[in-house]
Amino acid sequence: MEHQALKELYVDELKDLYDAENRLVKALPKLAKAATSEKLRSGFEEHLEQTRGHVSRLEEIFGALGEKATGKKCAGMMGLVKEGEEMMEEDFEGEVMDAALISAAQRVEHYEIAAYGCVSTWAELLGESEAGALLEKTLEEEKETDQKLTELAEGINVEAKSTGGEEEESEDDVPQKKARGARA
Repeated sequence: MEHQALKELYVDELKDLYDAENRLVKALPKLAKAATSEKLRSGFEEHLEQTRGHVSRLEEIFGALGEKATGKKCAGMMGLVKEGEEMMEEDFEGEVMDAALISAAQRVEHYEIAAYGCVSTWAELLGESEAGALLEKTLEEEKETDQKLTELAEGINVEAKSTGGEEEESEDDVPQKKARGARA
């Protein structure tokens, strides 16, 4: 009985992720268009292609489960996408807008990392090793994307700080700790 309940939760979360990934397929081109940094724009475009692959993997998993690939409204992703849209509507320009876009994107990545971590664990517990491997691959890609965003933020955040008439910072002003995009 408990095994069946976990499987129901697993399938339910896969549907949630399917909806989330499909929402991202629609949102990522908007982020790319709003980016002023060519590297950031390119990163969003690359992640769009990767996200399409995530959708395909989920469809493969649904097929193996004998389930129809359908989404369940993902309220979490809906909120994250809405926040990102609101950031894009702000009067931020240049590197400040790029810093805002990175913030929005990293929130999405952290959400996905948590979700894929759970479903990949559940897949393994349920004996769904092929699905587990696919989900683990997606999880690793989400972590890599988060790391790339952090690396981009290291430069963009410093540039954003120095825009708007502020003085250029000296080497003594740069924190010795590694700069980060989002902090968990």
